[in-house]
Amino acid sequence: MKRLLRSPTAVTGGVLLLLVVVASVAAPLLAPADPVRPSFGRRLQPPRLLGGASASALGTDNLGRDILARLLYGGRVSLVLAASAVALAATAGVIVGLAAGVVGGRLDDLVMRLADVQLAFPVIMLAIAMVAVVGTSPAALVSVLALSGWVLYARTVRANVLTIRRLEYVEAARTLGASELRVILRHILPNTLAPILVIGSSQFATMVLLESGLSFLGLGIQPPQPSWGAMLAEGRDYLSNAWWLATVPGMAISLVVLGANLLGDGLRDVLDPRL
Repeated sequence: MKRLLRSPTAVTGGVLLLLVVVASVAAPLLAPADPVRPSFGRRLQPPRLLGGASASALGTDNLGRDILARLLYGGRVSLVLAASAVALAATAGVIVGLAAGVVGGRLDDLVMRLADVQLAFPVIMLAIAMVAVVGTSPAALVSVLALSGWVLYARTVRANVLTIRRLEYVEAARTLGASELRVILRHILPNTLAPILVIGSSQFATMVLLESGLSFLGLGIQPPQPSWGAMLAEGRDYLSNAWWLATVPGMAISLVVLGANLLGDGLRDVLDPRL
């Protein structure tokens, strides 16, 4: 932890993510306006700094809804979906990777061929196809996002297991009578956590982008519930006269992606003994 706090890259990324998370959690306090209730008499008001009403710090959208409120409540949706998808993908990928690396043989061949087949499809096309089948509920979106991300964990863990299981301390544990389960949980799995953490922080940014992309295409969280991708889609028709509709959620997405990538780079620098 001390080494992590001395890393400017990790600290910057962590602070950016923390600010977005805290702002989203405190949405009722920071933006008490209703994020879904329209007010047609306040349509397309500019942000306060551009001469807009003081009640709308970031202006209003094409239906008169407060953009700050929609941004913060939409952040809750995007962050929760992305975090849930990363946790589910990591759990599934680690279990599959451990099984493939430890058991080997036909199971290893089957898992790797399935991974190769999935990697052959573009991620966004695969997600669109799955959403068309399972629907657009939050649980379905989490499953779709996780299914598109388990491969990276499985391949990384499997490669690490194939290396670690032949090291001297693992052979010594087996010689002393340790069961295979104890060897996996005590000696192999802990030594794969570093790449898992790095992948998870970086993939969080990918999940935010993928969820926003699905919402932008109308395949994510459905209106009137706020979502960053849906806000981008709603604002694209008003770029000439109300640019803030698309700029504000776009900046929020960029901030989260930047923070997650910086945190991932910092974790890699701290956890990789070769660096």
